[in-house]
Amino acid sequence: MFDQAAADAYDDRFKKLAVFRDALQLVTRLALTELPSEARLLCVGAGTGAELLYLAEAFPGWHFTAVEPSEPMLERCKARCEAAGISQRCTFHHGTTDTLDVGGSFDGATALLVSQFLVDQAARTAFFEAIARRLKPNAPLVSADLSHAPGDALTELWRRAWIYNDTTSENVDRMLESIGQHVAVSPAEVVENHLTAAGFSAPTRCFQTLWIHGWLSRRNA
Repeated sequence: MFDQAAADAYDDRFKKLAVFRDALQLVTRLALTELPSEARLLCVGAGTGAELLYLAEAFPGWHFTAVEPSEPMLERCKARCEAAGISQRCTFHHGTTDTLDVGGSFDGATALLVSQFLVDQAARTAFFEAIARRLKPNAPLVSADLSHAPGDALTELWRRAWIYNDTTSENVDRMLESIGQHVAVSPAEVVENHLTAAGFSAPTRCFQTLWIHGWLSRRNA
């Protein structure tokens, strides 16, 4: 899904909806402010490095481990971090959290708009379990995913948002039809069940913009 062409275009693809990203990054920053001045943060599904770059500027003493299964996306992330002068504070891992040979050592984690690409329910819970195993007890996770209840009134607003982002009506229709095939858009309660089953306590909904929902959770002690 995220090949070289997608990686090259990714940072400009959602430019007109960047305010959604900016708001989510601000909430993520607020949620993680409690971490130590030299915290180690795990960024799962780091993509081209948007939240990593934002948090690195906000917290200059942090070290980041970027996990990304798409090599073109990870290479783009590396290039952006080098250009920003923060690559010495970063570790880049091409693969998944399962293949990251570090356990129980991170002070916090982010997984922004990642688990929605796992349509298999067991795989989605396992995704969050792999993150939990690499966090210290009580460490926070900020996660975000597309979420909505079938038939809710936000579907039309979500459609309008993509039209505003210069996506054709035909492509928006195809996106909506692909739900359940390539992307899981589950009710918020279902996502919260995945988090609790994976070893996180009391997921708190801390963000919503149309279908984009965010949670603050903690690894069980």
